[in-house]
Amino acid sequence: MTKPTLLDLDRQHLIHPVTNFRAHEKRGATILESGSGAFLRDASGRELLDAFSGLWCVNTGYGQESIVQAATEQMRRLPYATGYFSYGSEPAIRLAARLVELAPPSLSHVYFTQGGSDAVDAAIRYIAYYYNAIGQPGRTQFISLQRGYHGSSSVGAGLTALPLFQRHFNLPLPSQHYISSPYPYRNPLGADPQALIAASVAELRAKVAQLGADTVAAFFCEPIQGSGGVIVPPKGWLKAMADACRELGILFVLDEVITGFGRTGPMFACEAEGVAPDMMTLAKGLTAGYAPMGALMMSDAIYQAIAEGAGPELAVGHGQTYSAHPVSAAIGLEVLRLYQEGGLLANGVARAPQFERGLRDLLAHPLVGDARSRGLLGALELVADKEDKRQFDPALRLHERIAQAAYENNVVFRAFGDNILGFAPALCYTEDEFSLLFTRLKATLDQVLAQPEVARALT
Repeated sequence: MTKPTLLDLDRQHLIHPVTNFRAHEKRGATILESGSGAFLRDASGRELLDAFSGLWCVNTGYGQESIVQAATEQMRRLPYATGYFSYGSEPAIRLAARLVELAPPSLSHVYFTQGGSDAVDAAIRYIAYYYNAIGQPGRTQFISLQRGYHGSSSVGAGLTALPLFQRHFNLPLPSQHYISSPYPYRNPLGADPQALIAASVAELRAKVAQLGADTVAAFFCEPIQGSGGVIVPPKGWLKAMADACRELGILFVLDEVITGFGRTGPMFACEAEGVAPDMMTLAKGLTAGYAPMGALMMSDAIYQAIAEGAGPELAVGHGQTYSAHPVSAAIGLEVLRLYQEGGLLANGVARAPQFERGLRDLLAHPLVGDARSRGLLGALELVADKEDKRQFDPALRLHERIAQAAYENNVVFRAFGDNILGFAPALCYTEDEFSLLFTRLKATLDQVLAQPEVARALT
């Protein structure tokens, strides 16, 4: 009887996230063994250029020794500290204070989570508590964007307006509603930024009026819609939506899980427009993926209302065993140091024009209909007809062909099911690595275009 291989054990026991179970059983896992800088190495010895930072998160690149040392030292000193019973640890306290220093001035309190999904879940729970505490229990309705992504928790996935995350999960809930995505490439108003902004504001106002102004709790949005296809709204859109929420008297909750920590240039994407949210969710780049951690930041007004609502004796009944984990917090502090003192944010800003230029140069490729980016977050949208922006027949499974060809060309990025290719290169990328990325990306597109079924689909 032979010893089971890792591939066999994976097929038999490990459930992978957002995966077709049967297809994965047939295909098997690509087992990753090591990483250094912008590169990964798999179990077969293939070296892959990672153009997606793991899952939008390894912003520092792999193998940063100072992060490993920070984690190791904290593990030796204090590997775990509960946040219950008024206990705490130095790294978590310092990380919370550092985030408040860096975040918009409207945010002064931090609750730590294990990742982005439960940061959104915490936001929903605290919002409910807040409105009950201030005597407005009827504010139970939530609004988000079509194509938005706010995690896959049992409630947060209802704010996520992607059908895959709701099918068979009994979502969305009756209290969850959507307005149109600010999607310039496919917006019927065309590319006029002011018209698109005005339309989004008008639709939000209409939705609040439809639901009843005194029933709406909050509006959730991403500065750039990540998992919905890297949808980049026109500049000024975020500020206009924040201002509309203020006028409407509803909370403005900003999801910077993907866009935070230098991904779009500044530390947080909202800095570019001077936006001051009531709440902000963070994760991914907070620890650069070296350990699980997310965060919910909230305004003092919300914090004080919740504190008063609990009164002098009752605890606020929300918590998790690993909230404010000291090892993750120690990693987070070192990651923040690398962004600023280590020059990673500055490097990301310096390399962004090369990244944008490389994407836009590929507009000349027969498969590419749109190229969009901000900072080091970008996408290519593939179309069968550039004139009418017609999409490929889903039966062609173009995204699977792209993913396979990318692997064969030693590059990793996200090929979404609607044939949008997502990119989030690490902030440590060099000029040569960007050149290599676009060489391999063009080779990938050319390889897929050469397939007869794909060539026939073009008009």
